[in-house]
Amino acid sequence: MSKKVLVIVPSIIAARGLESIFSDLGEFQVAGILRDLSQSSLTRLRSIDADAIILDPSVLDYESRHKARARVSEYSDASVIAFQSGLCDEESLKQFDEIIGLYDDPTTVIRKVREAISAENDSPKTEGEELSAREKEILVSVAKGMLNKEIADQYNISIYTVITHRKNITRKTGIKTVAGLTVYALLNNLIDVNSFE
Repeated sequence: MSKKVLVIVPSIIAARGLESIFSDLGEFQVAGILRDLSQSSLTRLRSIDADAIILDPSVLDYESRHKARARVSEYSDASVIAFQSGLCDEESLKQFDEIIGLYDDPTTVIRKVREAISAENDSPKTEGEELSAREKEILVSVAKGMLNKEIADQYNISIYTVITHRKNITRKTGIKTVAGLTVYALLNNLIDVNSFE
């Protein structure tokens, strides 16, 4: 089964080019194309179960670019790959799992996406390992629709700690989507169906 990639780039030409590369080589499937990170795009991002997200940092203003990964991670646990279509400071690019350049050939693009996903998947699998008490609290908060920032504020921890807990939850449960985590929380009696408004 092919892995799913979500493309978030402002240029429809660049987006279609990436889609064509993935279509021609068949290893990856484009699950969606977004042109910005507006609230409606972020809502859509939450519903797409992608293995990797290719994000052009230019969709964010200059001040927000250094938080691009954290912003996307509030809505998805997928690997995040930068699509560098123009100038971007080196510090902003360090947050990404991989960087695709505008002039990378198709083979290089595929290799970089594959490496970003496999790096995420290479973290030690501990299927069946119990969630810690804090991970259960984070899971319940995610299932209730809270964003990473809201969870961080509630538990007085950093947003990066929340992201780490979410990655551990995904690794331990094998579930990437908010909907899947909600079902998991319900089935494991971590939340009551009546707690949803």
